[in-house]
Amino acid sequence: MYEYKTSGTCSKKIRFSIENGKIYSVKFEGGCDGNLKALGTLLEGMDASMVVEKLKGNRCGNKNTSCADQLAKAVEQRL
Repeated sequence: MYEYKTSGTCSKKIRFSIENGKIYSVKFEGGCDGNLKALGTLLEGMDASMVVEKLKGNRCGNKNTSCADQLAKAVEQRL
């Protein structure tokens, strides 16, 4: 299990695993609980590089980042 401390978002940490290039068990600490649970469910088993491609640069309101963008950064760092 990999743990990433977020920056600039309501969530504080993201935990996930990458096995055989696919992402599993995405869990956010803090943030919009329902939306982030749904994001984790949608990403389960997805190719990790595709997660980065699809979510990197996603913004929340007027912030320069989002929980999804932070996840993309964490996955990219892990890869």
